[in-house]
Amino acid sequence: MTKAVWTSKDGRSTLYSGESIAWLNSLPENSVDCIWTDPPYLLSNDGITCIAGKMVKVNKGEWDRSRGVELDHEFNRTWLQACYRVLKPAGTIWVSGTLHVYLSVGMAMMQLGYRILNDIVWEKPAPPPNLGCRCFTHSTEVLLWATKAKKGGADRYTFNYEAMRALNGGKQMKNVWRMSPPPSNEKVHGKHPTQKPVALVARCLEASTNPGDLVLDPFAGSATTGVAALKLGRSFLGCEREQKYVQLAVKRLSRPVEQTNNNAETLEDALSLFDEPLRVAHAD
Repeated sequence: MTKAVWTSKDGRSTLYSGESIAWLNSLPENSVDCIWTDPPYLLSNDGITCIAGKMVKVNKGEWDRSRGVELDHEFNRTWLQACYRVLKPAGTIWVSGTLHVYLSVGMAMMQLGYRILNDIVWEKPAPPPNLGCRCFTHSTEVLLWATKAKKGGADRYTFNYEAMRALNGGKQMKNVWRMSPPPSNEKVHGKHPTQKPVALVARCLEASTNPGDLVLDPFAGSATTGVAALKLGRSFLGCEREQKYVQLAVKRLSRPVEQTNNNAETLEDALSLFDEPLRVAHAD
């Protein structure tokens, strides 16, 4: 059972509380321009990591616990199939993940008929050390960008190439993006354990959507996708199951709405809305 817990004043953006797959299945077919989502990485395995110099458990909650390779992959196939149904014929999807999940997500995408366009490597400049000292320090996450549009078909997905080139000093933007984790001003209402920086999501949306497009996130978490979409003049639909994160998401969505220009027509208009500059691409 899902219910709306926040709606923008213009009625075009809504956050729901409930199970994401059931919610996705209730939406109209071919209705969404872009999906940006950060699904469970399924890495809560009672191990340890380092946060702020302290040794802590990696466990984030039962929602992030693996059920084994086969069941984890079936879960990824199920929600990606539901996403495929709601995407427009030329729609695109962004999925972030670590090695714990992106291999399954990529395989599921290929099995379901998505066309993978890029893998984006998000490099974190100051990652926590590897406490076990038995492998390399994990300093990256991978974003898979895919489309429903068939290669050579009539449907053409959106890629704002010139905007990305302008952000990168007039050169083609590479697929390695070096960005810091979310700054403190993005956590004033609380924080999610896998929260992404607004600048990361915003760059993806600036690359693959246009003002007025509908952006969806079935695993909304703290609603970073929604914050980025609203600040760029896009509409947003999201769903989150965990109540403590629903409350956090509502607070975050409510704060920037009054400051959001839902009619931003240019890249400069959109960028002026960000507390942290979006221009953080490699220029080499």
